[in-house]
Amino acid sequence: MRIKLLSPEQMSADQKQTYDEAVAGKRGRPPAPMMAWLNSPEMARHATRLGEVLRFDTIFPAKLSEIAILVTARHWTSHYEWFAHKRLALQGGMDPKIADDIRDRRTPVFDDPRAKMIYDVARSLHEGHGLTQALYDEAVEVLSLRGVVEVIGLCGYYTMVSMTLNTFEFGLPDGQVSELA
Repeated sequence: MRIKLLSPEQMSADQKQTYDEAVAGKRGRPPAPMMAWLNSPEMARHATRLGEVLRFDTIFPAKLSEIAILVTARHWTSHYEWFAHKRLALQGGMDPKIADDIRDRRTPVFDDPRAKMIYDVARSLHEGHGLTQALYDEAVEVLSLRGVVEVIGLCGYYTMVSMTLNTFEFGLPDGQVSELA
């Protein structure tokens, strides 16, 4: 870990307010990257709020939104992000084979057209830096315009999360080994 994470007792009033808001939110605890973001309390406050919306309040159930998150974690080879969200994806009902395929950079076989579209959009955003007109049109048809916006939000937010976790070298919990090469 490249920075020392503050305990609540060491936080400034602004940092503590953001920390307390996160603990009182839907997660029930602060997300790991927020502990680094607290070095910019206002950014931490807004980023944590956005993350809560994207995790809990999109039109997608967890097994679908976690596809975009896992594609992002894999793209950035974010060991901590992969560790945290693979577990959430499986708890949300994702087929373990899909997670394994994303981990191994294979295109998964999906039985839900929305799942396939989320995967295709997330992958195109990361690898192609956008969507072709054909993919955009199909994505709006399958996911709705709101759904496309939310997939973009998931990929963008979890890119920031992955960059934070990678830059500050957040480690996995004791005894855990990364699945990502």
